[in-house]
Amino acid sequence: MPPERLPAGKAGTVGTVGTVVVDGPEGRHAVSVRRLRVGEPVVLTDGSGTGGYGTVSAVEGKDRMEVAVTEVRTEPAPRPRITVVQALPKGDRGELAVEMMTETGVDAVVPWAASRCVTQWRGERGLKSLAKWRSTAREAGKQSRRLRFPEVGELADTRAVAALLAAADFAAVLHEEGSRPLAAAELPASGEVVLVVGPEGGVSQEELAAFATAGAHPYRLGPSVLRTSTAGTAAAALLLGRTGRWG
Repeated sequence: MPPERLPAGKAGTVGTVGTVVVDGPEGRHAVSVRRLRVGEPVVLTDGSGTGGYGTVSAVEGKDRMEVAVTEVRTEPAPRPRITVVQALPKGDRGELAVEMMTETGVDAVVPWAASRCVTQWRGERGLKSLAKWRSTAREAGKQSRRLRFPEVGELADTRAVAALLAAADFAAVLHEEGSRPLAAAELPASGEVVLVVGPEGGVSQEELAAFATAGAHPYRLGPSVLRTSTAGTAAAALLLGRTGRWG
């Protein structure tokens, strides 16, 4: 049986050998949903690159588990780091995009309030939506057995996105009319790669101009047009393969 991957419990730490307690919501999921039992292998992670490898040593009630950690490993930060700026999709497609990009291997996601977004994050609704994206990234990180969960940043406007692109080592805007194929782009061996995925209505000419000034030009993925909720995943997979991170 493959080991479960869970975040650390409140007592103890992932970074040391010894007994770690997993309780609360995580303990409840492990004991009552996953039904882990004594002797089963488990990997605990802090979501920031550290993993504690061990076995379940005790189960109490419906929401408390102890893990005997016998080995600790630290995973280095990936190179290059891949960030996807994701325009807000309609409905629950934002969470779908975050889930798929997390499982694929994206390192950070930045929600973007593009001018043509139908969905708008304002007030309490915006806070709840951002919390859902972050929860989705966390759960998808566990599901895909990552030691590093992707960061989900604060909602960004076009000016903030342009600043992010200007600081990147490679920056691109996915656009169906882009003259440059992403598959042929010259990519850095390290540093920061930032991709912009537009909304259903597309990236406006004003936004394209602002991004071009910041050093990000339009690139195309292929002959077909992808949904905003799937384009980031497809592009990330391409880059992960080309940079050797999937090697």
